[in-house]
Amino acid sequence: MRIATDIIRFCAIVSGLGLIFAWLGVYNTGQLPFYKSFIFWTTTMAVGAGTSVLIGPYIWGPRYQEVGAIFKIGVASAIISVPVTLVLVLFFAPGSWEPVRLISQYTYVLVIALIVTSAAYVRSVLSKSDDAVIGEEADGIATFLERLPIKYRTSDAVRELARADGLQVHRSWWVAKAGIQDEKRLDGRSLLVLPSGTEVPVSRSYRAKAKEAGLIR
Repeated sequence: MRIATDIIRFCAIVSGLGLIFAWLGVYNTGQLPFYKSFIFWTTTMAVGAGTSVLIGPYIWGPRYQEVGAIFKIGVASAIISVPVTLVLVLFFAPGSWEPVRLISQYTYVLVIALIVTSAAYVRSVLSKSDDAVIGEEADGIATFLERLPIKYRTSDAVRELARADGLQVHRSWWVAKAGIQDEKRLDGRSLLVLPSGTEVPVSRSYRAKAKEAGLIR
């Protein structure tokens, strides 16, 4: 389900950017019929974004964790610019492969790729910061419930949290929906993973509600 959602989101973003760039007539595409301009920009965005998705886990993975972000951004942009440049050349001058023209096109694309990749990196850093805050809040609520006597964990405390966007998944756990990063299965049991790495068990009594809320499959 998440893969399908990611694919739909990818297509929507690519199509949206293609529509905007075609409407603005960027890169002198305003002289083309709108549908051709839209096809060109959608294809270009799909190639660039697709390449980024393929190389991202490798460049930004644990293997190069110690490498500086600036260097990674440069490498990613350089790689992404290759197929995008080929799309430009094939679309505007399919028979022209002079080295000077290729270098010129590549340089132009590289500058844009550096800007876009840098912006994506900043957005990723900010997003992780927000997730950390959400995770801390979720862990704080769970810790609060854990400190209460069992007889109070499912009554007054949960009632006080009724207006919050979350639900109780275990007699000792209440979780915020925004704080759920992933779901794991262990010996037939569901575990909700928080951004901090904490694994929250989902008991049978609350499984139906958790599934209805979309927290587990």
